[in-house]
Amino acid sequence: MPEEVSSVNPSILRWARECLGLSVDDVAAKLGRDTDEVEAWERGSSAPTYAQLEKLAYSIYKRPLAVFFLPEKPKEPSVRKEFRTLPEFDLDHLQADTRYQIRIAKAFQVSLKELNSGVNAIKEPIFREISLSKNKELDRQANRVRKNLRVSLSAQQSWPDERQAFKEWRNAIEDRGIYVFKQSFKQKEISGFCLPDLEFPIIYLNNSTTQTRQIFSLFHELGHLLLDVRGISKFDPAYINDLPPAERETEQFCNAFAAEVLMPSADFDAQIRDVDQFEEKAVVRLAKRYHVSREAVLRRLLDKELVDQDFYETKAKEWREQIAVGSGGNYYANQATYLGEKYVNLVLGKHYEGKLSLEQAADHLGLKTANVAGLEAMALRKVSE
Repeated sequence: MPEEVSSVNPSILRWARECLGLSVDDVAAKLGRDTDEVEAWERGSSAPTYAQLEKLAYSIYKRPLAVFFLPEKPKEPSVRKEFRTLPEFDLDHLQADTRYQIRIAKAFQVSLKELNSGVNAIKEPIFREISLSKNKELDRQANRVRKNLRVSLSAQQSWPDERQAFKEWRNAIEDRGIYVFKQSFKQKEISGFCLPDLEFPIIYLNNSTTQTRQIFSLFHELGHLLLDVRGISKFDPAYINDLPPAERETEQFCNAFAAEVLMPSADFDAQIRDVDQFEEKAVVRLAKRYHVSREAVLRRLLDKELVDQDFYETKAKEWREQIAVGSGGNYYANQATYLGEKYVNLVLGKHYEGKLSLEQAADHLGLKTANVAGLEAMALRKVSE
């Protein structure tokens, strides 16, 4: 019979489970064991075997094995503390994978500080130059952000497709001191979140949707950062109606801010001036002009009272049901997309300079050591394209 690992700290077993919002029943089901057995591990009256501990560490809690032998739990802010401005309901319904993605995002923040010796390489980052206010004229604030990002309307309209549009916007934001990471979330309704910081604020997006939805989420989260508010956002705007007044006002502002940056009022109004009826063809034309979703355009028309609520809800539901995002693809290409060229080049650059070992570079990239070479080849291929 396999021997129990008696030196495991039971309080850390409980802490690791609670960090992901899992119940004892959840863990027992994943392990194929009785609930009483898992409870006994957390009480310290018994302990898992080494094989069970490995599965707990690597497959369920996604923690280094050594963590479970520490005398006390690591100092790590809880999700509830990180996002204390969010309603209790939203925090209670974050799935384990979303909590894990927040932990990964925090790790990237730590990596950025280590790789840059604690100081942002951009001398005047956008989050120091611009602070948004919900009480000031939105169009002027959005225009100031566009100017800071150095993206003209003509440049935006010249991009060939939504994929290029996302890449250009991401590069523009990263060039102004905010790194953008992506990952495919298991909790599909989450569009992304942001983590403010004095030196390295980051935006973290759900890759499990279309490029146009990601573009809008990118600017929604930028709005959060420039308001200096932490946020976890969802795709369906209906959730905003259930928020307390202060949080509802913030989410409505961030949506309006994203729409104004991507579809500046002066140009948008000029485009719709001679349109008598906003059928799908007209909406598609505007969506292509700004590289945004049809729903984003329709929402802007609704806000201007040019379409009614029933038409908006019917078409938005229809379009959401049409969305199908491809999966799979090349592993290294996916990792390069998730991490972003700027971050990948930062880590590999430090490695080339001899400042990071291969193992350290792998840790910063969140990869196995054996996979760094493949990502490096992908990065070199992108440079040569």
